[in-house]
Formats: sequence, structure tokens, C-alpha cells
Amino acid sequence: MNKKQILNEAKKVLTTELKGIKTIAKSFNDEFYNVVKAIYNCKGRTIITGIGKSGHIANKISATLTSTGTPSHFIHATEASHGDLGGITKKDVILAISNSGQSNELNGIINYSKRCNIPLLSISSNRKGILYQKSTHGIIYKKPIEACPNNLAPTSSTSMMLIIGDAIAVTLIKMKGFKKSHFGNFHPGGMLGKDLVGVSEVMHKDKKLPLTYPNEKMSKILVQMTQKSFGCIGVINKKGNLIGIITDGDLRRNMDNKIINKTAADVMTKKPSTIDVSTLVGETISLMNNKKITSIFVCKKNKPIGIVHIHDLLRLST
Repeated sequence: MNKKQILNEAKKVLTTELKGIKTIAKSFNDEFYNVVKAIYNCKGRTIITGIGKSGHIANKISATLTSTGTPSHFIHATEASHGDLGGITKKDVILAISNSGQSNELNGIINYSKRCNIPLLSISSNRKGILYQKSTHGIIYKKPIEACPNNLAPTSSTSMMLIIGDAIAVTLIKMKGFKKSHFGNFHPGGMLGKDLVGVSEVMHKDKKLPLTYPNEKMSKILVQMTQKSFGCIGVINKKGNLIGIITDGDLRRNMDNKIINKTAADVMTKKPSTIDVSTLVGETISLMNNKKITSIFVCKKNKPIGIVHIHDLLRLST
């Protein structure tokens, strides 16, 4: 095959799989609702199982659910019949995935669910298959044409399963009110985990805070700015509210022979940008880049309780 043929073949895969994906919307019906509600109301874990390529998709869906606030565990359909059924409790629900809905390897876990009265949920393309027929609730999608030129290797069907799994997971995220901070608790590793750290964990506070009052002379302020090394100083009123900030840029804009005799109120920039104590590191970096600032105060009810420098955040993200 030449370059053009190879690229055309790749585009055919996309076109073929998209045809199947576009039919999924019809699967988002009462049965989809029932499956999601059963998982949401589950007091234990969502046990997900499958065989072959469906098993790989099941494993991925389980990982997505677990990392987004829905406890889940993957059990290989074959291993289930060789002892792993003991890992399923009556508080769990089972979600079985099979394109054909007729995989013999699922019989053990299907029979176990009925014997122990454990809800059996399913995703398949065969309404007449044993899996759907034995399910408490089942999601049916239209059997697609596989992108494989022989219409054999699971390609379109696995993409459709994955999307349905993602739809279940994302819906549960919304239902449970799962926030970025929750995700950070489950995902402390990697760049994503670092971005989800709260600024409260990296901010400087207490005596390290560079703060002054509006009537303070610039001669003293310059000394404090040099000692604290943040390149700025916050200006607070008698109530402790942040009313302004003096940065290195403010100093340059006011640089003349009389700056030493000026007060903070004469030089400060009013209504500076601030962040809440619940703000995440990733959000803070984005805000500071957009505002083109190197330090920002962390406030609670307009009272400064901390300060972060861009270097603190960049060190965390490397």
C-alpha cells in the first residue's frame, strides 16, 4: 500500500466507526436511566465483567468509575468461575459487557447473580441474547459494522461500548456532585494530580505575608518588600481587608526623587486580583498567566490569609 492508500484506509475506519457511534443516542432511554440509577443507589461496588475485547473495555470503564467517585472492581469473566465470584457481595451490582450477549464465559457470573439475588446490569447489542434476557436492566445498542475489513475484529462495537461506559460515568459524576477537589484526592500522581492540589497546601502565610497599611511610608515598604522577596506587598485597612497591592511595576511607574516620601495609598494599585483558599494550583497558574502577574494573595472574606508566587506553583508542577 502506498501513502495515499494507507491514509484513506485510516479515514475509512473513522467513517465506519462514526456511523455506529451516531446510533448510540437511541440507547439513552429508560433502560439507560435504570442502569445508572441502580449503580447510583448501590451500597457496595459496581462489579464490571467481560471477556475478550469486551473485557478490556470493561476494565477501562471500571477504572473510570473508580477514579470519579463510584467504587468499582473489574472481574475477568473466566476467573469469576474459578473463585473470583467470592469477591462479589450482596451489596454490589454487576455490570456485564458483551457485544453478542451470548458469551458462554459469562454464564457463571450470570447464574451467581440470580442465585444470590445480586442486580445484573448489562451492555450488549443483542436483545435476544441470554445476557440481556437474564439482566435486571440492560442497555442495548445497535449492532454496528466493524471497521475491520472482514467485519470481524471488534472495533466499532468496542468504541460504542466505551462511549456508553463514559456516558454512565459522567452522568454519575453530575449526580454525585463530584468536584475537581474530589478527583484530586483519588489522583495525587502525575501532572494532573499536581494541578489538583489546593493553593492552601503551597501558600505562604502568617508572618511571611507581606502586608502594610495605606499611611505607611514607602521608605519602610521598600525594605519590607526586599525582605519578603515576593515582588509585592498587600495593603490592608484597619479591618484587615485587602484594598490594594504594590508591585515592582508600581515602583517603576512611580520612580522619582519623591517616592521615598510617598505613602502606600499614593502608589498602590486598588482592587488587586485575589483567589479563594479553595482554588486549585492548576486554576491559579492559568489565572496568573492570563493576568501576567507573578504573585497573588489568597483571601477569605477579602482578608488575606496567604500568598503564592508563580515559582512555588511551577516547582510543584515539575
